[in-house]
Amino acid sequence: MVMMLFPSGSGFVSFLQVTMRERLSLWAVFCLIVAFLPSQTESIAVMSVDLGSEWMKIALVKPGVPMEIVLNKESRRKTPVAVCLKENERLFGDSALGVAVKNPMVVYRFLQSILGKTADNPQVAQYQKHFPEHQLLRDEKRGTVFFKFSDTLQRNFWQPIKDAVITVPAYFNQAERRAVLQAANIAGLKVLQLINDNTAVALNYGVFRRKDINSTAQNILFYDMGSGSTTATIVTYQTVKTKESGTHPQLQIRGVGFDRTLGGFEMELRLRDHLAKLFNEQKKSKKDVRENLRAMAKLLKEAQRLKTVLSANAEHMAQIEGLMDDIDFKAKVTRSEFEALCEDLFDRVPGPVKEALAAAEMSMDEIEQVILVGGSTRVPKVQDVLLKAVGKEELSKNINADEAAAMGAVYQAAALSKAFKVKPFLVRDAAVFPIQVEFSRETEEEDGIKTMKHNKRILFQRMAPYPQRKVITFNRYMDDFVFYINYGDLSFLGEQDLKVFGSQNLTMVKLSGVGSSFKKHSDAESKGIKAHFNMDESGVLILDRVESVFETIVEEKEEESTLTKLGNTISSLFGGGSSEPNANVTEPVTDEEEMIPEAGKEQDQSEKQEESAQEKPEAEEGKEGEPQAEEQKDNKEDEAETQGETDAEKPEEKSDAEKVEETEADKKSKPQKKSKISEDITVELEVNDVLDPSTEDMEVSKKKLQDLTDRDLEKQEREKTLNSLEAFIFETQDKMYQDEYLAVVTEEEKEQITGKLSEASNWMDEEGYTAGTKELKEKLSELKKLCKAMFFRVEERKKWPDRLAALDSMLNHSTIFLKSVRLIPEGDQIFTEVELKMLERVINETMTWKNETVAEQEKLSPTEKPVLLSKDIEAKHSFLDREVNYLLNKAKFAKPKPKDKAKDKNTTSTENSNANSTANSTEDAEKVIPPKSDDGEKVKPAEEPPTAEEKEETILELNPAENTDTESTESSKSENHIGDEL
Repeated sequence: MVMMLFPSGSGFVSFLQVTMRERLSLWAVFCLIVAFLPSQTESIAVMSVDLGSEWMKIALVKPGVPMEIVLNKESRRKTPVAVCLKENERLFGDSALGVAVKNPMVVYRFLQSILGKTADNPQVAQYQKHFPEHQLLRDEKRGTVFFKFSDTLQRNFWQPIKDAVITVPAYFNQAERRAVLQAANIAGLKVLQLINDNTAVALNYGVFRRKDINSTAQNILFYDMGSGSTTATIVTYQTVKTKESGTHPQLQIRGVGFDRTLGGFEMELRLRDHLAKLFNEQKKSKKDVRENLRAMAKLLKEAQRLKTVLSANAEHMAQIEGLMDDIDFKAKVTRSEFEALCEDLFDRVPGPVKEALAAAEMSMDEIEQVILVGGSTRVPKVQDVLLKAVGKEELSKNINADEAAAMGAVYQAAALSKAFKVKPFLVRDAAVFPIQVEFSRETEEEDGIKTMKHNKRILFQRMAPYPQRKVITFNRYMDDFVFYINYGDLSFLGEQDLKVFGSQNLTMVKLSGVGSSFKKHSDAESKGIKAHFNMDESGVLILDRVESVFETIVEEKEEESTLTKLGNTISSLFGGGSSEPNANVTEPVTDEEEMIPEAGKEQDQSEKQEESAQEKPEAEEGKEGEPQAEEQKDNKEDEAETQGETDAEKPEEKSDAEKVEETEADKKSKPQKKSKISEDITVELEVNDVLDPSTEDMEVSKKKLQDLTDRDLEKQEREKTLNSLEAFIFETQDKMYQDEYLAVVTEEEKEQITGKLSEASNWMDEEGYTAGTKELKEKLSELKKLCKAMFFRVEERKKWPDRLAALDSMLNHSTIFLKSVRLIPEGDQIFTEVELKMLERVINETMTWKNETVAEQEKLSPTEKPVLLSKDIEAKHSFLDREVNYLLNKAKFAKPKPKDKAKDKNTTSTENSNANSTANSTEDAEKVIPPKSDDGEKVKPAEEPPTAEEKEETILELNPAENTDTESTESSKSENHIGDEL
């Protein structure tokens, strides 16, 4: 019975239930690993995921937190790429790795090597050899693989941050890149970009050495040996000037070489097998340890530790307790033995460097330094062999070998996010595998014999930079046709690499509507069928659209031609380019089909004219049996493509011949204008490498993962409630023997609480650990309700001393303050009698309340409900504090009054102001002072505590008492200091 569809490889495999067993797809496991990301982070945050074959590192950028590695729940900076799936739980990372030793059949690791692979791929067989405990089956629908296991999935992990940049190996082909994007989609991630891990490392290196980069090109080779693979990358750093943003540093990937299977994991497997051999030779058991999966998992774990130790020590003792049948294992292993085991692996170390140099067409003399990246470069023998191969004095180790890719990727994530602004650092990545367009057409020879001619046109050559757009024009088709998108020349790959690479055919493109477009525009001149391609920032090739383009000549008035030309110029500035602001757009690569060769000069002349009408002239193809001519032609086209990589896309740019015709036409009395007509062509794609999942498959997979998430949250909630109930029972039982709790409960209450706790404890032992979340919550709620009064009485008695001491202190300070204020002379008094009486009343009321309530509380038994409450004490303290602060703030902003003589003189001049001249009135008015303090009641600064309306008008930074006092003080002294203000 079909339960759901899960992704597998680039396509997705069926998740089937056969009898009582289930099948788990590779992509199901990989999606779970991708979903193992931080949660509950601001939506504005972005992250990078360095998804390696053995380890995963996550870096984060959010407001207030620049680029930073995220720690997992074990507080480690890296997490094993492993997922454990068993009966009713799902574990990730270190938790899953711990289960791998006890039960390796339920733990899935090192999945990157079989990502996007079909069942017949050699790496699938290699994976099966390394992990015989997993049963890999073929999916008949898509040809991919899935795991077979007998348990039910129950858990998912946290909700992820949505925006992320994910690293992938530089050698990932189109199927593998699509696979990562599809897994991220199912996991709920918004992938800002897939960035090659070597490019991320180079970006991290350049960002922190920005000052060292200048207009002189610097070539650096990064040698990255990780757990599963090895990559050598040549990067050129220099500053470049752009029209948009001026001069900025740039890195350009010049050459890439790789070895898919050379890494630390293969070394660990050799050590594991060596340890197994030593154990068998000790003959402590009659059984072969190689046949015991659990014992081999223990040996692999010890081999991983041993490899690390031997990098710093000449020898070390390997030991495992209870390896098999309770037999302990102990054996000494030397570094020389380890190097002998991996001798053939060390011989392959220089290979990626040679490939990178060949791809970049450079020599080691042009490389300034070689920088080591990846954990496996710490093996001394690897460094010795590499140093000898590159011929340098030393190997640079001035970069974090483990975290450089994650940190470079998170910088790119911040640059792509609209929420952050970073210093520009231009990145020009390169396509490792060339891609070409192939098509066939029937041609007729001179003798009338019809033959099929197969044409190949390079779309993206090897190491072509991306993101980039390309346009291919088919000029000789007038009806529906088919063309193919395939990989180009892969002769630089070895025989084994070609087998691992998989299908070299990408997509078959079926076009329909070509013939109808020609019939519809029969009176117009055809400009060919244009196919628009885009290799995006993730290195994924996309066929944007296909259109049939025609051109017609329209006559117009002479006086309108200038305005029309101006309009066309403006239109060209705002149109025809990429909708993506950061995309590199190029001129179209005009690839024509082969014209029918005919005898005579007339045909030759027509061919030459048609060639000159194209932006990228195509060399005339030779006759059959001349493949070299075609290859040379393609190479010329490649050069033309490279030259046009950074120019704006101008699909309709006119040729020289057309410009000459236009110039002649402009001289006529009625100039002619060429109008473009484009008709969209229906495109049907048929994937030939690894099938993509259908929309239905994706939705079903998302729903399944959401169901697992819900189950996981439900289980977490149950575990949390169970732990809370257990803790409450044990802690409360212990408290019932403490004096402070015994003092506040009656004997009857004590017996009741103790009995209920004992009953709950017995229920936990018998039924609690299998009870549901709802039942556990009800039991916990019942116990809390029973003990609520007891806890309340204890907590109140704990709070009384501090609260009462604070209130007494406040009363003392307030009383002293009031006495001090009343001693101020009347002439200098800044407070009104109403304000002072208000404070006095509050002090007296607070003191009376405190004495009466404390006395009443002392009459009550500790087992009775208290009348003295901590919240009431805090309220009284707060009210008194507010009144004092009100007066203190008024004193803070008050200004000293003028002396008495000045006051009398100014008052007299004010009274006589009406009888004096205008000049005297003006002079006296400048000396007017406010009414005496006796008239203070007219101002009414604060006869009662401030109201809510007054609070709303104040500044937010001040507390309510300060706000009210500031406002009333300023209003009361608005008259008191007119003279000062003037």
